[in-house]
Amino acid sequence: MTDDLPEPDRVEGAPHPRETAELFGQAAAERSFLDAYTSGRLHSGWLITGPRGVGKATLAWKIATFLLAEAPDDGLFGSPPAPSSLHVDPDHPDARLVQSGAHPRLLVVRRPYDEKTKKLKTEITVDAVRDMKGFFHLSAADGGRRVVIVDAADEMNRSAANAILKELEEPPENTTILLIAHQPSRLLPTIRSRCRELRCAPLGTTDFAAALDQAGQTTSSADALQVLAGGSAGDAVILLNHDGLARYAEIVALFDKLPNVQRPAALALANACVGAANATRYALTLDLIDQFLSRTARAGLMGAPVNQGAPGEALLLGRLCPDDRASRAWAQLQQDLSTRVRHGKAVNLDPAALILDIVFKIEDTARAVIA
Repeated sequence: MTDDLPEPDRVEGAPHPRETAELFGQAAAERSFLDAYTSGRLHSGWLITGPRGVGKATLAWKIATFLLAEAPDDGLFGSPPAPSSLHVDPDHPDARLVQSGAHPRLLVVRRPYDEKTKKLKTEITVDAVRDMKGFFHLSAADGGRRVVIVDAADEMNRSAANAILKELEEPPENTTILLIAHQPSRLLPTIRSRCRELRCAPLGTTDFAAALDQAGQTTSSADALQVLAGGSAGDAVILLNHDGLARYAEIVALFDKLPNVQRPAALALANACVGAANATRYALTLDLIDQFLSRTARAGLMGAPVNQGAPGEALLLGRLCPDDRASRAWAQLQQDLSTRVRHGKAVNLDPAALILDIVFKIEDTARAVIA
């Protein structure tokens, strides 16, 4: 991929995972990998799972750099000490090659760019995975380990998944395949069974703040940001770059008078998502409405949230979902609307029409629950 083409594994406003200096909050996953490495039980396939934006890709790139830079044990001076971290000096020749995107023993498989539509494809195609076969048949000049990063594996279509399964079933010698998955349940069970899993957890308050600081992001609404980002630094960067906190406040204000919705406000929310220039806002609005429904459903089981995503949210959620009966109704609506959104995107439904449909279904549910 050339420099002028978009990278599907880059979050706008944050450094690419290969450029991220420090990994925060995933010490357990790092330790698990190093334990396998030092004990000589290094699997050929690794599945790195966890919520989006918590550092999975950063972990994968650090593992890749670590493996590509490993020094062969020639037995002349005894075994080297066991590594205590994945850190590799940035000036190491292999690290520099990784940073430049030109390491001959590293292959990155991700959604390709479609020259016809001038957009990234929506899935990883079988052609992208087939590049692995040629990559494995090339002889490494230095005889070192080969590494493949698949980001994200749950974006592979069926043909691509079957193709990578063949490589996992009969992996070439001295090869490591790192599969990043936001939703591992979407992968073939046979793929999951042939990989060792590394789980990455949502970031705690301290690590979340440190990751944002490293990305050069600041906010005066740290509590609300962490609530909406759910411990995901990647999601937090998206929220900050696209006024996500303000968008969520608009959604809370729109639903504040439920079971009645102010039509002018609903139309304003919907119309702001129309047009190619507002594609990111459209996607973010859908995500934030989904999160609003999720938080509403939880309120009936766990009580109104202590930390709010927007002013007045806790009081509103407590009113909309006072008990477990209401919680079931809101959870069912969230599931139904999720299906509706997927269908709407698949058939290119007008964004304003889809947003309004969602708003009015929320209004209908509120009337049934509150009445």
